[in-house]
Amino acid sequence: MPRNVRPAAVLFDRDGTLIVDVPYNTDPALVRPVPGARAALDRLRRMGVPIGVVTNQAGVAMGLIGEDALQAVNTRVEELLGPFGVWAVCPHDDGDGCDCRKPMPGLVLRAATALGVAPEDCVVIGDIGRDMDAARAAGARGILVPTPVTLPAEVAAAPEVAADLTAAVDAALRGTGTGR
Repeated sequence: MPRNVRPAAVLFDRDGTLIVDVPYNTDPALVRPVPGARAALDRLRRMGVPIGVVTNQAGVAMGLIGEDALQAVNTRVEELLGPFGVWAVCPHDDGDGCDCRKPMPGLVLRAATALGVAPEDCVVIGDIGRDMDAARAAGARGILVPTPVTLPAEVAAAPEVAADLTAAVDAALRGTGTGR
């Protein structure tokens, strides 16, 4: 994506990025947005920037999360954070060999197509290296928002790092790097 150009879309990882990560969550009552999430998303909406979610959900493949429970949690995310233009969900596990499970580019490509934008004009915001690798593989710009589960090597390898979700959205809208 050319620098100093507003993104065509911003795609977010779900767990650890938009909401507090509750491993294999099946209970909508446990959904808690990260600080500043609603305001950051509403800012993008007001500016007319399409937004979407790109999320790995291996718990489905492992039988820990049913499709109904996954949908109920995602519905709760939208109740708290507002609507998303697309939900791209990978229900597979690492061993399934799919092309959608991050770090593969499938979710980013699927979301970009659904939003009618080129992947290289998108920004992907996530909290782990897989999110950045998926962005890179799809030709999108990646911004990492580290959490306690983010490995130091993932931070070091990230193309851009932001202190929190608000700073990541600020950087996406500026079209320039956040620095380190």
